[in-house]
Amino acid sequence: MTKEAGFLNRRNVLTGILAILTLVVIAYFARPLLFGAKVKVYQLQRGELIQTVVASGRVETPARVDIGAQVTGRVANVPVKEGQTVKAGALLIELEAADETAALELAQANVHQAEIKIKQLQDLTQPLAEQSFVQAQANLSNVQKQFDRTRELVAQGFVGQAQLDDAKRNLDVARSQLNSVRLQIQSSKPAGSDYQLATAALDQARAAENAAMAKLLHMQIRAVSDGVLISRDVERGDIVQPGKVLMVLSPVGLTQLLIQIDEKNLRYLQMNQSAQAMADAYPGQKFPAVLTYINPGINAQRGSVDVKLTVNNPPAFLKQDMTVSVEIEVARRKDALSISIDAVHDAASSPWVMLLKDNKTEHRAITIGVRGDKSVEVLSGLNENDLILPATGITVAEGKRVRADLPKESKNGSKS
Repeated sequence: MTKEAGFLNRRNVLTGILAILTLVVIAYFARPLLFGAKVKVYQLQRGELIQTVVASGRVETPARVDIGAQVTGRVANVPVKEGQTVKAGALLIELEAADETAALELAQANVHQAEIKIKQLQDLTQPLAEQSFVQAQANLSNVQKQFDRTRELVAQGFVGQAQLDDAKRNLDVARSQLNSVRLQIQSSKPAGSDYQLATAALDQARAAENAAMAKLLHMQIRAVSDGVLISRDVERGDIVQPGKVLMVLSPVGLTQLLIQIDEKNLRYLQMNQSAQAMADAYPGQKFPAVLTYINPGINAQRGSVDVKLTVNNPPAFLKQDMTVSVEIEVARRKDALSISIDAVHDAASSPWVMLLKDNKTEHRAITIGVRGDKSVEVLSGLNENDLILPATGITVAEGKRVRADLPKESKNGSKS
């Protein structure tokens, strides 16, 4: 082979290689035009789908009790501390009560005196009056006989009129004494005036005793129910006055979570829905709760509605005013056909998807049901084997040719 022939042969080889490379490049760039661009697609999944509403709030009991004094006084003792659990009736604050104690002792003495007065009427006055009545009857009988005898003697002329007048006067005195004793007996009996006066005096003394006892009780401030003292603002020696809050008691009982829910989620809420709650201070330690109250009004400034969830078995770490996060289960589907939320356009108004059918895009309106965090339930418009283009990240017009880039694994979520 000559030198010129060898050169021509090498040139032909290079030309062939360049032609092949050109064809490869043309095929690479022409493929999307002929077969469509390769686009990530979503597949529908079938399985359980749970829709939840997530919000935050705080722990509260149905009512706090503000504790204060009913009278002005100096604090003598404060036997409890902030954060302490107390029982109903436990002494919280004790005021100096020397004057009130003396007043009660005086009232008790007056009661005792009034009781003795009634006992005296029963045991002494009434029996003496009855004995006096017997004596007065006997005396009246004797005087009556003397008068009758004197009157006969006057009639016979044996004695003068003066003796009859004396006998008549003695008779009148005897009758008067008998009537007086009879009134004493009536007065000393339970229906009599003396007895009624003594009873009224006893009632008055007892009322004074109760008033003194109430004043003394005001000097001892006690817990109205079982609970935890979440605030204390009083020390020994302080002068307290009515109206000032000295302590705050959180009663033991029903524990609730006060949550603010966005008003757009109000349509999903129903009474007795179950929820999972978690205190921000104890992440990972969830506890169950139940929706038991939905406020009928909307907070216009926040655009939210207040709801309350009851915690029937609150964990020991749960404290008043703790911040909590709540996940309320509002819907559950056991065998739902769902698609990733990232594949749905206008999910809040008129949902639709871009469907890949025969390698061409197609606009398809759908009806959605339960909404999860990453997936939504498809009620109508799609079949289980359909492939859907993403709703974000790319823009593909309807009728365009594309190729499906199937993901290796599809994952559905379950929160909203």
